[in-house]
Amino acid sequence: MSYTSAHSGDNYRNWWPHPVMTALTNDSIDLMERLARDSHNVFNMTSRGYALATRRTDIDELLANLQGATDVNIFQSRDLIRTTFPAFSDDIQNVIHIKRGGDISGQQLGAFMLERYREAGGKRLRGEVTQINNKGAFALHVKTAEAKKVIQADAVVNAAGPYARRVAAMVDLKLPVKNVYQQKIAFEDRLTAIPRDMPFSIDLDCKTLDWTDEEHELLASDEELAWLTEVMPGGTHCRPDGGANGKWVKLGWAYNDQASEPRSDLANEPAIDPQFPEIVIRGAAAFVPALKPYVETPPTRYMHYGGYYTMTEENWPLIGPCGSDGAFIVAALSGFGSMAACAAGSLCAAWVCGSGLPNYASPLSLARYDDTKLITELQSTSNKGLL
Repeated sequence: MSYTSAHSGDNYRNWWPHPVMTALTNDSIDLMERLARDSHNVFNMTSRGYALATRRTDIDELLANLQGATDVNIFQSRDLIRTTFPAFSDDIQNVIHIKRGGDISGQQLGAFMLERYREAGGKRLRGEVTQINNKGAFALHVKTAEAKKVIQADAVVNAAGPYARRVAAMVDLKLPVKNVYQQKIAFEDRLTAIPRDMPFSIDLDCKTLDWTDEEHELLASDEELAWLTEVMPGGTHCRPDGGANGKWVKLGWAYNDQASEPRSDLANEPAIDPQFPEIVIRGAAAFVPALKPYVETPPTRYMHYGGYYTMTEENWPLIGPCGSDGAFIVAALSGFGSMAACAAGSLCAAWVCGSGLPNYASPLSLARYDDTKLITELQSTSNKGLL
């Protein structure tokens, strides 16, 4: 919660293009809802849902991807869309509202879990694992701020986020994962461009950014910036932040597809693009026109941040046994770590303890790579649920 997860969009949904991922996130939402009740909702779980918007008139393919997300409203009347989602652009033709979705405070959820862990007798050691030896039991060499220590363990769980591949190599396992840096911005919405009750909203359509003729010409003539004049992928998303009485909003757009190695200092990550705030605001303004004034007069109070999507090619997580006996993994949760964390932890605990496993356990483990048919299907599809 102090690294990539600290830069989460803090959203959750049960909308996925495959029933395995739907089942995982449904279980995770069940667990979060139980924790919200037990904690008097200390992590501010909301349930405004996800609004998937498109200018397409034919949405059969989109509907086919609603694997298990049965609590859905479909808005196809433009008048009804204008009434229900007044902030959306007038050219939006269809909106699919996934009702089982919303947002949380990931930091507060993590703090709540950590407190329960401490109450159960758990101890926390901050440090860097530099080596893992396995001769009957595991010996973890840990470098802390004070000293170097060797920790003995009967089992280890690799939940190292962007460093998962590096840790796996310590037990002689090569993980099929990559790290892709994605950015977001949050800012004070002094123009109240985004209604406080608007659900997490996603513009599914590809788009070209709205440049002036002069800007377009200048960008097109620059080899490093010419891509900004080309068609951009869909997935621009926005939502209010801070509850009904808040004033901030979040915007994101996971258009980067270049892998990079993690750095200890995210604030100085080379992939942090100083142009991103303008790019994402321009993209979002095509979806929510009230954001357009921020293009000419950028927000004065804002945060520009980012984190790694650690992901497999098929964008499914890796949860379960990991090479040596007693070694396990919870990794590659890409952009869905906060929403899937509860079920991922529960599933890993079941693997560690040898207790009953859900039907999706094997497909979410490294064992799926032995299923050539499944992997071919997953890696060949264009919709991998990436946002």
